[in-house]
Amino acid sequence: MSELAIEHGSAANVADERQRGGFVSTVTPTESDVLRDAVDRARDAAVDEAATEVGPAEAAEVVGDHLGVEPEDDGSLTHLFAAELAGYHGWRWAVTLACVGDGDPVTVSEAVLLPGPQALVAPAWVPWDQRIRPGDLKPGDLLPPPPDDPRLVPGYAQSEDPAVEEVATEVGLGRERVLSVAGRDDAAERWQSGDHGPAADIARSAPGSCGTCGFLLPLAGSMRGAFGVCANEYAPADGQVVAVGFGCGAHSSVVADLGSPVYVSALVYDDGVDLEPAGS
Repeated sequence: MSELAIEHGSAANVADERQRGGFVSTVTPTESDVLRDAVDRARDAAVDEAATEVGPAEAAEVVGDHLGVEPEDDGSLTHLFAAELAGYHGWRWAVTLACVGDGDPVTVSEAVLLPGPQALVAPAWVPWDQRIRPGDLKPGDLLPPPPDDPRLVPGYAQSEDPAVEEVATEVGLGRERVLSVAGRDDAAERWQSGDHGPAADIARSAPGSCGTCGFLLPLAGSMRGAFGVCANEYAPADGQVVAVGFGCGAHSSVVADLGSPVYVSALVYDDGVDLEPAGS
C-alpha cells in the first residue's frame, strides 16, 4: 500500500473517531496525538493544582488513575484523573492542554477539580424567592413581593371584590396594590385544603362546623360565604382563618352532658358473699 493510502486511511480513522465522539474538530492528527500522549504533562499540572488543596507532600497521592480525555475545541483537549480525596467520591482532576500547531509546545490552559457523573454534589441552586416557605419569616425579616406578582394588582384597577371597591371609594384611591382574582383564588384553595379546612382530622370528628358556630367572624367581601376568623380563645384555631366546613370540639352549640356516662345498673354487682350479723 502506498504512503499516500496509509496516510489517507489514518486520517479517515481519526475522522470516524471524532464523528463517533459527537464532535467535529479540524485539529490535525499530529496535533491531536501530541495532546493525547501528553498524559505526564497533564498529571504534573494536576499535582500542582492538588498541592494548593492538600499541600505538596500529599499532592501526588490524591491524583489517581488517568480516566481518559475529552475534546474541547480546535487545538485543545482535557485529560481526566481520578480524585483520591476524602469526601470527593466521583470527582476528577481536569487538565486542559492546548497546542497551536505541529512542533509547538503543549501548554496547560486550566487545571481544576470537577464533579464526574457519579459525584456527590450539592443540589442545584435555587433563588431565595423560590426557596422561601410559609413560616420562614422571622421578626426583622423583609419579604418584598415580586414586581410582577400575579396575586396583586394596582389599587386603581378593578378588584372585582365589592368590599374592596367600597373601601377604595370611601378613601379615594385606596391601597396602592390589592388582591387580584388569582390572588384570592390561590388563598381560598390554600385555606380550604389546609389544616383549618374541612378535610382536617379534627374537623371530621367535630360536633358541628364553623359555619354554624357563634364564634365565627365571617370575612368581608367575596370570601364571606366560605371563610371566617375563629374568635374562641379555647379553640385550636383562635385568631386564624378557618373554612366554614372546619370544626372542633369548642363549637358554640356543644352542650355538656351532666349525666353519668355509665348506667347505674352496670355499677350494681353481686360478689357472691353471704353476710351474717356478728355474734350470731
